[in-house]
Amino acid sequence: MHDVVIVGAGPVGLALACELGLAGCSVLVLEREPGPGSPLRSAPLGRRGLSAASVEAFYRRGLMEPLLTASGDQEVFGTAAPAADEAGAPARPRFVGHFAGMMVDGDRVDVTALPFRLPGPAPEAVVTDLAAVETVLSGQASRLGVEIRRGVTVSAVSQHGESVVARAGTDAYEARWLVGCDGGRSTVRRLADFEFVGTEPQFTGYTMQAALAGPERLRPGFHLTPTGMYLRMPSDGHIAMMDFDGGAFDRSQPLTRDHLQTVLRRVSGTDVTIGEVRLASSFTDRAMQTTSYRRGRVLLAGDAAHIHSPLGGQGLNTGIGDAVNLGWKLAATVHGYAPDGLLDTYAAERHPIGAAVLDWTRAQVATMRPEPHAQAVQAVVRELIGTRDGATYVFERLSGSWIRYDLGSEHPLVGRSAPDFRFEDGSSLGDLMEDGRGVVLDFSTDRRLRASVTGWEGRIRYAAGRAANDLGLGAVLVRPDGVVAWAGDRQPDREGLAQAVHRWFGAAG
Repeated sequence: MHDVVIVGAGPVGLALACELGLAGCSVLVLEREPGPGSPLRSAPLGRRGLSAASVEAFYRRGLMEPLLTASGDQEVFGTAAPAADEAGAPARPRFVGHFAGMMVDGDRVDVTALPFRLPGPAPEAVVTDLAAVETVLSGQASRLGVEIRRGVTVSAVSQHGESVVARAGTDAYEARWLVGCDGGRSTVRRLADFEFVGTEPQFTGYTMQAALAGPERLRPGFHLTPTGMYLRMPSDGHIAMMDFDGGAFDRSQPLTRDHLQTVLRRVSGTDVTIGEVRLASSFTDRAMQTTSYRRGRVLLAGDAAHIHSPLGGQGLNTGIGDAVNLGWKLAATVHGYAPDGLLDTYAAERHPIGAAVLDWTRAQVATMRPEPHAQAVQAVVRELIGTRDGATYVFERLSGSWIRYDLGSEHPLVGRSAPDFRFEDGSSLGDLMEDGRGVVLDFSTDRRLRASVTGWEGRIRYAAGRAANDLGLGAVLVRPDGVVAWAGDRQPDREGLAQAVHRWFGAAG
């Protein structure tokens, strides 16, 4: 019997498998598809943007360089060592995102207004593709002893006391826990009877790579039109479209050249002609979320727990956030040292994030509708995004910098992703987190803080020294997912640190 069976070998399932494998759990991943290769997962149609929050997750596990290599010549935003201006402020990010197809000018983003950011070697964002992400994560999973079985279609899920069984035909796979990471049409979600609620679609979206006659008639970039939206990507023949048909066409009929041409001409207002269609797929903005992320010994993560339109590239990033949040908590539960209620904090922390992402995409869809009221809103939003505060706000949402969990502390850093603190010897917080343990950073002169983690060495690393920029702190406790669990001033409260260690890491070993 395995500790955990994960259904789905996409980025979320593989990221979770890596976190569990790093913590020494026995993990089996079951994937319906017979092989990892798919044209829809490679560039251009498989192209995705990793936000700063997701980049941090790869960086903290030593996977940033392999990901950049696997991504080839796709874009990286930000600098490896951001310069400072004359006032000492961090250099601005070069990342430019969008809200409802309206671009955000990176020159207007005020990086100094973003919470607790420190320069570090990780880029602000990376444009990659699903194939590259899965290649890196599957390689890491294999090195950690995770077993991946492909061509396995789960048809039944049942729970029995201290275990759960996934069945595929005549085969049965038993584990102590099962996690569904099997996408928006999740079989696990249906079989385990999770409630899935939300809003129905407003549009059918299309993405395709095709030969175009007269492509110059389509201007590059996003374009909101009186009849919908189209996006001409830099890569040859890569077009995306949104047709506000209430989602009626999605998956209902074959994606023929004639249909794609009809939609493109309608939403673009041009007579552009489509030749050979090399690849094409459709999607909608249906926005749904499970009311709970756990039923007994079955949990959900990624698109299995929440679906929405792909506007702004939030799906992949939200799923990776789910995986790194759940991984260490489930591992602690498997190994028997999790404090009471630790696993329940997964849903408590991540469900509100998923709900907020659904609303963020709904707001964009409402703004993009081809009707006068929405077009009036577009004019207002365009003006707001053109301001420094507006551009900074949108960038904060796109980068993941807005995320803060309510951990019951008034300290403004607690609950946020930890800055990449760097010691004077050149080592950084990111370097200390590759093994998946929590970290106590002690910047104070009071080395008695070490006693607060004595007995937890297998779960928490203690690091002391002067930092290049300690943000006025004396010590910080960082959870394995990179979230600050406790922060102390120049003279840290040892008892407060000890309580935080007990709260998040259980009794001493």
